[in-house]
Amino acid sequence: MLLRTTPRPVARTTEALRSAARPAVRWGLGHALPRTVMGSAARRGDLHGQLLVASSTSADAPIELFDAIRAQGPIHRSRYAYVTATLPVVREVLANPDVRAGVDLGTGAGPLGRLGTWAHRTTPMGPLTPPSLLVTEPPDHTRMRKLVTRVFSVKAVQRLRDRTEEIADDLLTSLEQQARDGRPVDLVEAYCALLPVTVIAEILGVPDSERHTVLEFGTAAAPSLDLGLSWGRFRTVERALSSFERWLVDHIEAKRRDPGDDLLSQMVAARDDDGVALTDKELIATAGLVLAAGFETTVNLLSNGIALLHEHPEQRALLAADPDRWPNAVEEVLRHDPPVLLTGRTVVRDTEIAGTRVPRGAVVTTLLAGANRDPEVFADPHRFDVTRENAADHVSFSAGRHFCLGAALARMEGQVGLQRVTERFPHLRLVPGATRRDTRILRGFHTLPAVLG
Repeated sequence: MLLRTTPRPVARTTEALRSAARPAVRWGLGHALPRTVMGSAARRGDLHGQLLVASSTSADAPIELFDAIRAQGPIHRSRYAYVTATLPVVREVLANPDVRAGVDLGTGAGPLGRLGTWAHRTTPMGPLTPPSLLVTEPPDHTRMRKLVTRVFSVKAVQRLRDRTEEIADDLLTSLEQQARDGRPVDLVEAYCALLPVTVIAEILGVPDSERHTVLEFGTAAAPSLDLGLSWGRFRTVERALSSFERWLVDHIEAKRRDPGDDLLSQMVAARDDDGVALTDKELIATAGLVLAAGFETTVNLLSNGIALLHEHPEQRALLAADPDRWPNAVEEVLRHDPPVLLTGRTVVRDTEIAGTRVPRGAVVTTLLAGANRDPEVFADPHRFDVTRENAADHVSFSAGRHFCLGAALARMEGQVGLQRVTERFPHLRLVPGATRRDTRILRGFHTLPAVLG
């Protein structure tokens, strides 16, 4: 006779404790410990440590620290990483086959590494979680990227331009009543966020009724790129990522049942030369990254651009006199105040960078915003100038094999979005109350109140 058994309460309790412990370990190794050691290094004068502290305590970009790090040489050896703010070296790092995307915190060899690996078994899918394109290397990166590249080609983006202009005009028309009444409007909420999220949602076949949900997920998950989060912020981010993952699973299943002509339907049906499709995990990671990255950085580009043109009315006048300058103006916005400040890399084999031997396992931080102000490349680099001839030489979209997949789309949306709002409301005036986002890697405005005139 077989006896029916049930799980022991002790076993259930043990598993519950493990489930509760894993997030705490992830936070401790990935945020609390780095924040502590980098803060200590900053107090001892370490420039990289000071950079982390400055980014967490001030809304201003740490331009002076970028300059100080660059003054140390092409690549600066800080206490815990190699750091560069020199544009040719940033490009060299990002193209180096011995350097891979991402930074391992709390994983790897040794007791702490094994503990971290155990804790990361339940990490929710996010932009820095494999198999995300941001942290995947060839051949998987090449295979996955190929499936989505065609919709973001320059030719494909130009076909989207008319629709983007319609969306921008509709949003601006809805603001005209407030313009007539003279009431301030938050341009981030009412325009900078809605334009790119509407475009990317249409590309991925997201119903109108769910686009606000996508916007909320993206905003809540943006700090997942940051280092040194508080426990409360970390848990909020992980819950948002988990909710976003569940939503993506349902959305992908809906596309399987009822495919359309959108990108996600194409990704679900796509097969490589051997007839192999993306795995469910790869689909979730790729769709999530395209959806979130497809509007998060563009929100920053638009808000940063509006603020810069308000601060420099003489540059705005140049654009009014010659609208053909708008494409170059967007490049200058990207150079001067980029949506992404920096990116991290890990050396996988002993290599040489800028003539310096860098050992396997070393972390390299490339300061994109610092490289964009390299005086050896850009004359008078701290000046905002929409006529700058080499403005497009920036690295705001990264470089190498991880060059931003949506660069052409972001440029087009930046041109349409900034030109449309400037021409529709030539007397637009920002008013007190603007706030920067409190993220450390993504840089843009959280609120941007304006009287439209």
